[in-house]
Amino acid sequence: MTPADTLEVAGRQVRFTHPDRVLYPSTGTTKADVAHYLLEATAVLVPQAARRPATRKHWMDGVGTAAHPGESYFRKDLEDSAPDWIQRVDLRHQDHTNTYPVVDGPAVLAWFAQRAALEIHVPQWRMGADNSPDAPDRLVIDLDPGAGVDLAGVAEVAHWCRDALAERGLAALPVTSGSKGIHLYAGLKKGTTAEESIRIAHEVALQLESAHPQRVVSEMKKSLRGGKVLVDWSQNMPHKTTVCPYSLRGRLRPAVAAPRTWEELADPDLRQLEYPEVLDRIAAGQDPIAGLGWHGALHRPEE
Repeated sequence: MTPADTLEVAGRQVRFTHPDRVLYPSTGTTKADVAHYLLEATAVLVPQAARRPATRKHWMDGVGTAAHPGESYFRKDLEDSAPDWIQRVDLRHQDHTNTYPVVDGPAVLAWFAQRAALEIHVPQWRMGADNSPDAPDRLVIDLDPGAGVDLAGVAEVAHWCRDALAERGLAALPVTSGSKGIHLYAGLKKGTTAEESIRIAHEVALQLESAHPQRVVSEMKKSLRGGKVLVDWSQNMPHKTTVCPYSLRGRLRPAVAAPRTWEELADPDLRQLEYPEVLDRIAAGQDPIAGLGWHGALHRPEE
């Protein structure tokens, strides 16, 4: 940290203030700790976020406590105060256009840390060479436990889901979400449309619900989820986003959406991982979801 409260990251100057601000009171995790994690995770996080418009979830004063949760908000549009070197894309919605940042390297992640953007959410498609959305390159299924279901119970459903995807020629990779559930990712063949991806995910959800009606539900109604796992297939809709693999989560403890192996999911003591554990895995060369990674770049704004 320089006296001027700036970090030099990959040749970029990033303003970084209040490094000692505690963002996770339960563990004393500071803003500087968050920046350290993101910079150390750059090599594995960027391939999962590259060329995907990034929606951020901010906790400017930290996540708070169970008794007094911190305030948070989602942000799609890039702040006017953002550095001009941040890669960005314009995305047309039904009645407006948003300008999103794109994660292309460590300097952007350091700036996210400065803004206390703890969560990075991205769609299942990337921007194409013409800066318009491409077809999806991956399918995701979000396994969300209802009341009374522990993570080992979710993992059992994840194995059923893996088998159902394999029947359709798709190899699934698990990510413990850093919250309550598990996300399953599968790479898609080039040219697969969003409609096809949605159909496949929905078919899997309905198949598991039919085979295990006491354990699985495919509808979103919370009243149906007690004791069951929601197989959320809707994350594949083009307007939906999912927390990016290796993103932190804004929970009471600094857990991470952590890619895992199927062997790990068979452990009855399976639990969510926190960022120091994920850093140890990265340092040891563990990146179970690397096969889904892709390095890319978009045109930058005029500098």
